[in-house]
Amino acid sequence: DAFNNMQARLRRYIDDRTATLGAISHDLRTPLSRIRFKLEGADPKVRDSVLSDVAQMEQMIQGVLTFIRDESTPRTREKLDLLSLVECVVDDAAMVGGDVEILAGQPVTVEGDPVALQRLFVNLVDNAVKHAGQARLRVSQDDNHAFVDVIDNGPGLSAEEREKAFLPFYRVDAARNLDDGGMGLGLPIARSTARAHGGDVQLIPAAKGLIARVTLPV
Repeated sequence: DAFNNMQARLRRYIDDRTATLGAISHDLRTPLSRIRFKLEGADPKVRDSVLSDVAQMEQMIQGVLTFIRDESTPRTREKLDLLSLVECVVDDAAMVGGDVEILAGQPVTVEGDPVALQRLFVNLVDNAVKHAGQARLRVSQDDNHAFVDVIDNGPGLSAEEREKAFLPFYRVDAARNLDDGGMGLGLPIARSTARAHGGDVQLIPAAKGLIARVTLPV
């Protein structure tokens, strides 16, 4: 009973903090909209500079709201073909010009939320393309687990940075420019999604580059 009560209190505490963060992020949209409106008649140089800052703030706010929504919204799970889902992600990335392809794959059935899992792989593929220019995927399995490796040939990360990369809003030095669209939430969301499915996401050093390995129970 004591442990159950403690768990309930911790859950309420986390839910309250999350709701507060979401409310603040949502309410910040209103003054940002007013700033946009008031800048319409400003000098073009000043207007463009400030609007760029406003756009970055709006991007951060949207990132927070998306992260909170994904963490708090329960979704229906179903049996799905993991290879087919990954092939759809690869096709979509290639359609918009990304250097993305599947090296090897075998059909494997998992139980999960197809929308959340698709977002997981989109985040990892986008991350690889953004920082390494390409992504190669491999789908495999053993008796109990399915594995999806997202492989890049970029500069890689140190052991310390590989774990820090899963902290919300953390960006390694090479990716701190917000102009690339990165908010430092792709990897945290990916790992949170995988762990909610009983799996995990790890960053593994390769001979050249990095492997983002997703593990899911079959």
